[in-house]
This record gives sequence, structure tokens and C-alpha cells, in this order.
Amino acid sequence: MDAKRMNVNGTAISYYDEGKGEPLVLLHGFCGSKDYWERVIPILAENFRVIAMDLPGHGESGLPEGEPSIENMAEAIKGAIDELELDKVSLFGHSLGGYVTLAFAEAYEEKLKSFSLIHSTASPDSEEGKKGRDVAAGKIDKEGVESFIDGLVPKLFAPGEKHPDEIQVAKEIGYRTSAEGAKASLKAMKQREDRSHVLKSTKLPVLIVAGDQDQIVPPEKSFAVEGFNIKQVTINGAGHMSMYEAPEELAEAIRGFLKE
Repeated sequence: MDAKRMNVNGTAISYYDEGKGEPLVLLHGFCGSKDYWERVIPILAENFRVIAMDLPGHGESGLPEGEPSIENMAEAIKGAIDELELDKVSLFGHSLGGYVTLAFAEAYEEKLKSFSLIHSTASPDSEEGKKGRDVAAGKIDKEGVESFIDGLVPKLFAPGEKHPDEIQVAKEIGYRTSAEGAKASLKAMKQREDRSHVLKSTKLPVLIVAGDQDQIVPPEKSFAVEGFNIKQVTINGAGHMSMYEAPEELAEAIRGFLKE
């Protein structure tokens, strides 16, 4: 896949654009990149136009000036969708990308046909979680991004020695995140709002995907809000990274949801 670049309000956004048909946009998680979706994109691109973007401060996308926030990330994604001249899209967000997706749905619902949280939650950080963000930022300052990623990535996968190659790939993607980008995202995640009301109030179709072995966002946290328009899918055997642990199953969940 060939990466493309655009300029959104002075910030470079890097993305993949594969396939034809109804457009769907994929947003990755913290210290990831558009490459997180490399095993899912070819499957989805058989039926859809698939656009996978690097979030601001990740991969090859720049970091906007100003105070880091989930809302500012959502605004950058809105700018990118406008730059691509897309009327409405289905937006799928993994982890941090899910927080951005919810902020997007709150501010720009008219741009969405549907949206999805993948290993994510509408809930804010707990007080313990907020302290953990500060500890993580301190670790990056003290030891650097690579050491931080080495500690983080194995916890994203289901317990056990099931996916050593995939863990290494995810680590190498994480190493490409700048210290500034990682710390800006930690601050944004720490300060994010509770957006349960977005799930409760939307009439749009929503897909929520959880891994039954997710150590970061367990299923009960993903599925905290239910509704007639919300489809819940549990991927058995997966942790926080089903795009690597069960890519065919995740792609089928997305494809089935969109075809409904």
C-alpha cells in the first residue's frame, strides 16, 4: 500500500486509500499508526473504499499546535474527510481512535452514516487511570519512547505467548511515534470527557467490538451502553489488538455490520 499525504490546517495527515465503494475511515490506537490495519484493509477493500489515517502525532502525521485534546484530533479528522470531499463516512476507531470517533460523532454527526468503537469505551479515565497517564509520560521523558513501547505493547495482546511476531510488528510501529506525539495523546486521553451520552442519544447504527481477553478495556467497559441501534460483537481469544490477533474475524464483523 502506498501512503498518501494531505495538509489539514497546516498539519500533515498521512493515510492509505484502498478499494472502491462506500467509504469507511479507520483510526488506530495510542502509539499505533495506519499500519495497524494492514491485515484488515485488503479484506475490507474488496467491498469498500477504505481510508486508514495516522492520527495527529502518530506515524507520519504531524502534531497540531495548541493544547492537546481529543476534540482537536476529531477536528483534524473532520478536516481530512472534507479534504477528501467525502459527504458521509462510516468511522471506526480503535482504542484512542474510539475516543476520537466519539468526539467526532458528538460534533459532526451529519458527516456519519455509522460509527464503531473497537476495543474502546465511552467512559473517561478513572482517577487511577489518570495517574497512570502521568506515570507513562514520566517514563517517556526518563527512558524514551522505545523503552515505553517495550513495556506497553505486550499488555495489548491476550495473555500468553500466542502472537510473538505480531507483538514485534506492533512494537516497531510504536517506535515511530514521537515522544511529543505520545505525551500529547496521554494528556488528551487523561482529560477526555465521559461520552456515554453520545451512545445513548445517537440514532445512527453503532458497532462495538470487544476482545474477551482484553486487559486494557474489558468487555463490560466496552458494552456499558446498550441500545436498539448498537450491535455488540465479542471476539473470543483476542485482547486489545484483534486487527492482529483475529484480523479475518474483525474484518467480517465490520463487513457484516456495514452490509446490515
